[in-house]
Amino acid sequence: MRLLVRFLGFLFAAGTVVFLVGVAATAGLIWHFSKDLPDYSQLQDYEPPVMTRIHASDGSLLGEYSKERRLYLPIQAVPKMVINAFLAAEDKNFYEHGGLDFAGLARAAILYAQNFGSNRRPQGASTITQQVAKNFLLTNEVSFARKIKEALLAMRIERTYSKDRILELYLNEIYLGLGAYGIAAASLVYFDKSVNELTVAEASYLAALPKAPAALHPVRNRDRAIERRNYVVDRLVENGWIKQADADKARKEGLNVTSRSNAAHVFAGEYFAEEVRRDIFERYGEKKLYEGGLSVRTTLDPKLQVMARKTMVAGLVNFDEATGYRGAVQKLDISGDWGVKLADVKSLSDISPWRMAVVLETSDQSARVGFQPGRELGGAVSKVRQTGIVTLEGVKWAKPASGPNRFKAPTNVASVLQPGDVIYLDPLFGKDGKEIEGQYRLRQLPEVSGAMVVMDPLTGRVLAMVGGFSFDQSQFNRATQAYRQPGSSFKPLVYSTALDNGYTPSTVVVDAPIEIDQGQGAGVWRPENYSTGKYYGPVTLRVALQRSLNTVTVRLAQDIGMPLIGEYSKRFGVYDELPNYLSYALGAGETTVMRMVTAYSMFANGGRRVKSTLIDRIQDRYGHTIFKHDQRECRGCDAPGGWKNQQEPALVDRREQVLDAMTAYQITSMMEGVVQAGTATILKEVGKPIAGKTGTTNDEKDAWFIGFSPDIAVGVYVGYDKPRHLGKGATGGHLAAPIVKDFLKLALADKQPIPFKVPAGIKLVRVDAKSGMRAGSYEGRGTLLEAFKPGTAPPDNYSVIGVADADANRPLMAPPDAGSIMRPGTGGLW
Repeated sequence: MRLLVRFLGFLFAAGTVVFLVGVAATAGLIWHFSKDLPDYSQLQDYEPPVMTRIHASDGSLLGEYSKERRLYLPIQAVPKMVINAFLAAEDKNFYEHGGLDFAGLARAAILYAQNFGSNRRPQGASTITQQVAKNFLLTNEVSFARKIKEALLAMRIERTYSKDRILELYLNEIYLGLGAYGIAAASLVYFDKSVNELTVAEASYLAALPKAPAALHPVRNRDRAIERRNYVVDRLVENGWIKQADADKARKEGLNVTSRSNAAHVFAGEYFAEEVRRDIFERYGEKKLYEGGLSVRTTLDPKLQVMARKTMVAGLVNFDEATGYRGAVQKLDISGDWGVKLADVKSLSDISPWRMAVVLETSDQSARVGFQPGRELGGAVSKVRQTGIVTLEGVKWAKPASGPNRFKAPTNVASVLQPGDVIYLDPLFGKDGKEIEGQYRLRQLPEVSGAMVVMDPLTGRVLAMVGGFSFDQSQFNRATQAYRQPGSSFKPLVYSTALDNGYTPSTVVVDAPIEIDQGQGAGVWRPENYSTGKYYGPVTLRVALQRSLNTVTVRLAQDIGMPLIGEYSKRFGVYDELPNYLSYALGAGETTVMRMVTAYSMFANGGRRVKSTLIDRIQDRYGHTIFKHDQRECRGCDAPGGWKNQQEPALVDRREQVLDAMTAYQITSMMEGVVQAGTATILKEVGKPIAGKTGTTNDEKDAWFIGFSPDIAVGVYVGYDKPRHLGKGATGGHLAAPIVKDFLKLALADKQPIPFKVPAGIKLVRVDAKSGMRAGSYEGRGTLLEAFKPGTAPPDNYSVIGVADADANRPLMAPPDAGSIMRPGTGGLW
């Protein structure tokens, strides 16, 4: 008995020693691994990388930019069903344990012992808290040391933060495949839905992804993905979080993934979105753009953008087709499965309804074509093969662009298309305007390009922008990055400079040949009107602008001086610095469509400075406004006590007056004359008050039109990216103005005609349109109401002087007693 007591005492003492040694060893391990643990307090102020989202003016999504596609969603905004799905899949006891699931750890230890030496990856048994510790503070290293640190951090995190905060961090940080981080982004990427729209099946699939998103790809590993999704559904039922009927319905549901595009989400908005992206990058830098979670409200009007894209593309295509058909995109061997081969050919993704196709067989009257098949989410080529027919009607425009039969209309389809030709097609429409089912029209990508900008002239807000035919083909934005010669569309800057410095629309300048010695061996410059050899003699400034007379503009620029014109062009933002050469008065400098439309907007709004903008407002991830374009003061907009019959709010506009309001009206009135009786009469079809100016550069390399109504300004240029001759007669009036006309007919269709506002102080006097002299009360043909500032008046008569530089042998189409330049606003001699 005494021996038994001694033995038991020995065992107790030994056990006590072992226990104390174990406690000491455990304490030592905890101390060892605790001394260099990461600072978990940083989770309190953690700001994960969040994507920047760009919206159109109506709130529709325009684009998303990120390195990690993530939208941060507060736990309060996550539906209970979605939370339960993730708990069922990852940690059903999350709200009960203190950071570690000891039962799970025991199971993992047993499984590890069973698989020891098999090179299988150990089962993690990590709780959600442990995953937060690993994802935020540790690495993915597979080791006991990392697991011990993970466990220690998990317990400390549990003592410091609430369960909801830990779950919020987890649901927003986890990677769920296809570039999506967090449940909000994954919901959009996989199903194009917000989180609160997810079904039980969809939420269960997302909850299944954290373990192995690549292995559960919805297309490549569809069966495995569905199996794992159904496992999560079963756990939801087992835990009593959904009813059996809901589970049965979810299991039967297919894995219907709707992939969300990374491209601009507003049709035809790619150039606009990219310009906004560059703007944000320049303002705030790369990190803020791709990780800052900015919310950007842009100025884009989606309806106007579609109209702008439609009319601009139609104008480019119509001009290009008139130059003839240049042949197929490329040739393709159509033996075997032509669909797989055609799928590998790069096609433009943003030119809908155009589709790429390959010619399969041809005859005199038709050709059978096969359309490029799409690709599934996993990248595999779709097995669906679509075919169609191209008839002679669909290729009748395709006259050869070169060769002996150039511009000769085709008489059979086989002369245009051959088997293996890769081409673009779009639906063929009948004379009744209805689509002919199964029949298609041949298209070709235009070589010519150009740009369009649509702006609110009162604020400078860019409502629409087209930077070229296709963003997928070329990301170069011709609206903002292409510096081109504006030609005669610059002339209103010259004339407004004159009007702002004492001249009137009735000032008379002689239109006749002129020679200018450029000095220093540069030779003699002889500017000519576009219609070479045709001169009109003494004409008013209004008539000179309507007819876009170069020699008048040069004489006017000589008289007022190029330095002054340069100062005004800088005020209007057309040029940063304008050289003092008279050729620049004819638009020989280089500028952009955006700058020109901004300048014309200042004519339209009464001479107030506007700065073009694509962005209305930028908010940070917390909703604080960090940028606002409209800097006007709104007096009375804040009414804390509610409506108490106080006066209406008033906007205080402190913007600089870059041009006298009366001068702005005078030049606007003169540009209305360009539309009514000048080089842009095609704009009369709009049926609304429109002012503007055409522009054509030397050798007809660029064609321009910039114009505006009282509430919208539009600018277009057409030209080859590498400037070359557009063709005889390719002027701004024939190429650019029709595009603007088509756009304005759509944009202003539902708007009432509003005349341009006449500013206070302007006096409208009836004058003879040809001579500019007072016409008295006579209102017949050949007279018009001209705008004069106070202190100026139309002349009653004038005399001829200063015509020495005109060609004496050339007859002048004006009264023989007309002078060259009249003293502005006086009727006396200059």
